[in-house]
Parts: sequence; C-alpha cells; structure tokens
Amino acid sequence: MPSLNPYLSFRSEAREAMTFYQSVFGGELDISTFGQFEGMVQDPAENDLVMHSQLTSPDGFVLMGADTPTGMDYQKPAGISVSISGDDEPSLQGFWDRLADGGTITMPFDTPPWGGKFGMLTDRFGIDWMVAVNAPQS
Repeated sequence: MPSLNPYLSFRSEAREAMTFYQSVFGGELDISTFGQFEGMVQDPAENDLVMHSQLTSPDGFVLMGADTPTGMDYQKPAGISVSISGDDEPSLQGFWDRLADGGTITMPFDTPPWGGKFGMLTDRFGIDWMVAVNAPQS
C-alpha cells in the first residue's frame, strides 16, 4: 500500500531538527549520512550531513528529512504546512506545546469557529505546522 510522508529539507540542521521531532513525537529515528556512501558530496567537510533520515513514531507518523549540500540549490520550505489532527486532545496538546518551544505561534491553539481546537505555528527550524483537535460530531 502506498504512503504519503512529509520530507523536510534543511541546509545543515537535519540531525538537530529530526532529533527535536523525535523528542516531540517519540519513536525510532534512523539517520544516514553522506559520508556513509562514497562520492555523495564533493566537499569531505559535508560527510556528516544527513543524506536521509526517517522518524517513525508510536502513533504511526513517518517524517523524513535531509540536509542539502552546498553544491545543491536550497530554498527554505514555503507554502506548505505539516498537519497533525485527531480526537486525542491531550496528545495533540502535547505535540503543540513541544513544537511551539522555541518557535513562533501564528494562530494560538484554541477553539476556532468550526469547533474543536486548532492552531498554527512555525517551529524553531522554520517548518510550518497545523495542529487540530477534531470538532465533536453531533
């Protein structure tokens, strides 16, 4: 069965960011560096950059990320948000609180006109997030 997973790009902070996301969501983090594969970067100083990382959380989230070596064009992510939603308000509140640490809240995590709870933020690594608690069904 196919899956759709966010894949985050960083200039050189993937290890720090993915370790942070592991502290937010829990789970197992696997990291491969460019130096593990011969000839992947032109500058040996970039061997420790993350070529690929994958975080698999106990909730079944899969979040991937990588660094971008200086020989490749890099632009900060824009125009996209990672969204987390569900019915488990305590878990979602915890994700919100941890993601917001060191980030910028653009819409407080509160009750929107449609019910439930919703908020938007940019985390400390420049990644935009939306967190939503589903409105109760009537």
